Amino acid sequence: MKKLTIFLVLLALALTALTGCAGKNETAPITRLEQLGEPGRKIGVGIGTGEDKAIRAAFPDAQIELFNDAFMGYSALVDGKLDAFAYGKLQMELAIRNGQRGVMLLDETVGEGSNVAVGLSPRSPIPDLKGKINAFIAEKQADGTLDDMYNRWVVLNDETMPDIELPKKPEVHLRVGTTGLVPPYNYYVGTELNGYDIELARRFAAWLSADLEFKVYDFVGVIAAAQGGDVDCIMSELFVTPERAEAIPFSDTLFTVELGVMVREHGSPAAGASAVGYTSLSDLNGKRIGVTTGSIQALQVEARLPEAELYYFTTDVDMLSAMRAGKIDAYASAEPLVRYMMAESPDLTYVDEYLQEGMLAAAIFPMTDEGRALCDEFSAFVHTSRSNGVFEEIEEIWFGADESRRVVPDPEDLPAPRGTLRMAVDTSLVPFIYLKDGKPVGIDVDIATRFCAQSGYGLEILPMDFSAIIPSVVTGKVDFSCSGIAYTAERAESVLFSEPTWESRSVVAVLKASGGAKDGGFLSSVLSSFEKTFLREDRWKLFVRGIGTTLLITVLSIVLGTALGFGVYFLCRNGNGVANGLTRFFVWLVHGMPMVVLLMILYYVIFAKAMISGTAVSVIGFTLVFGASVFGMLKSGVGAVDAGQTEAAYTLGYTDHRAFFRVILPQALPHFFPAYKGEITATIKATAIVGYVAVQDLTKMGDIVRSRTYDAFFPLIAVAVIYFILAAILTAIVNRLGVFIDPRRRKPEDILKGVMTE
Repeated sequence: MKKLTIFLVLLALALTALTGCAGKNETAPITRLEQLGEPGRKIGVGIGTGEDKAIRAAFPDAQIELFNDAFMGYSALVDGKLDAFAYGKLQMELAIRNGQRGVMLLDETVGEGSNVAVGLSPRSPIPDLKGKINAFIAEKQADGTLDDMYNRWVVLNDETMPDIELPKKPEVHLRVGTTGLVPPYNYYVGTELNGYDIELARRFAAWLSADLEFKVYDFVGVIAAAQGGDVDCIMSELFVTPERAEAIPFSDTLFTVELGVMVREHGSPAAGASAVGYTSLSDLNGKRIGVTTGSIQALQVEARLPEAELYYFTTDVDMLSAMRAGKIDAYASAEPLVRYMMAESPDLTYVDEYLQEGMLAAAIFPMTDEGRALCDEFSAFVHTSRSNGVFEEIEEIWFGADESRRVVPDPEDLPAPRGTLRMAVDTSLVPFIYLKDGKPVGIDVDIATRFCAQSGYGLEILPMDFSAIIPSVVTGKVDFSCSGIAYTAERAESVLFSEPTWESRSVVAVLKASGGAKDGGFLSSVLSSFEKTFLREDRWKLFVRGIGTTLLITVLSIVLGTALGFGVYFLCRNGNGVANGLTRFFVWLVHGMPMVVLLMILYYVIFAKAMISGTAVSVIGFTLVFGASVFGMLKSGVGAVDAGQTEAAYTLGYTDHRAFFRVILPQALPHFFPAYKGEITATIKATAIVGYVAVQDLTKMGDIVRSRTYDAFFPLIAVAVIYFILAAILTAIVNRLGVFIDPRRRKPEDILKGVMTE
């Protein structure tokens, strides 16, 4: 054991992080539209938009780059991938007013502008939809409504949605396709769509006496949705082009958009400069980027850095360790998490260019009647808390320097006149949710506790891996989750999002080339790691709890699996055809499936509606696998005993039952006992995956400690050593039991006990 530990220490110390990247060259600033006519200029436009055709006509020698949305185009321009980006002038002015950095608009515009209209589905079941929407447009243009809408949303940037009452008894159902990505026309405020197009859709639905359903697509998919009849119309600042007019019909023109051109601001470099070696996000394109499984940052990296190679991890600490070991070049995460890690990790920083701004996180609820009611109640609490200063108090506590204030009431002490809510969390998201003194604390825990206390609910917190949270909410295993879940349209198809609880930004973390912590020597480092891992905040108690859970699952699985294997073998050993056929099928099914998949099927599918804990599901899963193994061992062990032994036992007067236990089984045990001991060792190691079904076992506790210490080496070594010790203890116990069942140690009178004699 000592040699193995020393080997692992030396191996870990031998790994080093190597980063480096050439800087970017600046180009001459563009101040006039005519400069874009120079050969080799790169101009970005939206896919299939009116500006695409106009730019190609105005600058035939330019290299045109297509983008799925405006924000990707802005980012490419800032990163130095483009010389200019063409889009609606007013919309780009709005982006600059809202904080888009390092860019400016040229005074000149391109072409005569593009007409915006409503796209119509040729397969809509609404009779004469084109005639009706044209009549609506004509009426609203005549009374000044459309001009007022354009002035409020586009010119004044007033984001207030007027109260438009829809009919209580609608005559028709209106499905409107949009993208949700084009402010001020259609965009998300929290979880609600907002903007000019959204108001237009509401007004048209009220005019039509219809109820309203929005369907959100990417820009390319929304046209296809109209062609296929999935929506009745498109309201998404849709430019009228000849090609689109061939695909779908259009309404009369709503307004005309001037085509502007955005360039990098004079004197602005192609990107920011914060991290040594990587000066911008574009420097990381094509590099190895770490993301956590199921996180929104994975999608953001794919969009911003399409040539990057993604590596998936469980926690931010795993990504930091991998980056220090040179396995990845950078990783993407939320800015608050990276900032907290920087306080403990002097070698860590992040690129001074946001991967994405305006990232909203909220609580999530299942799409059931109960879930909707609870979501509305939680949203009302969040809205009130923002207005009365409670949220400011929460942020002051958890982002402040006074550690003594970072406490929350014990959820178990909450009165529960309305019942107890189960909340799924990932306890590695400092400062939003983490373990302190063995208890979940943080911003989201504080919010959830205050909500439950005010609303009369009890609260049960169920820690689990981040990737397991949304499936747990969808299947009803928990009532909700308030655990840093960022809003995406795709997630909103599966769960209900509350009013946003916080807004953040995504960044890309990298290592500094120098300036890290001074090395105090190996012994000092080990002592410091030991103190942080075990002594600080009494974290040794977490390991004790994890050991207890791991042993509980392992021991119960061994005992129940052994009984199951023996029981099934007895049903099959005398040739029962049905029992043998079913057993072969289930053994094939259980052994052919990865253990983690089996656990998730049991937890999220078979027992989805049952109020059964992840620990119980783990015991069931490992019992099935261990029982299948015991069945196979018995078959092979008994098969190795000569058939004449059974005949001899019958001759001596043994019954079938006694012949098996007195003669056959004792001779079979030496054949399968080594495999049985090996299966025990394999089982205790395999339990390391139970974190996927919300179980806090030894491995999960190690992950939790690593999320607080930002030190991967010592907690991992500690967990490995504990597993070695647990496996050795269980193996020693089984070896001791083996002494009592060794046939060579049995007395003759014990062997002949029960034999019929005259």
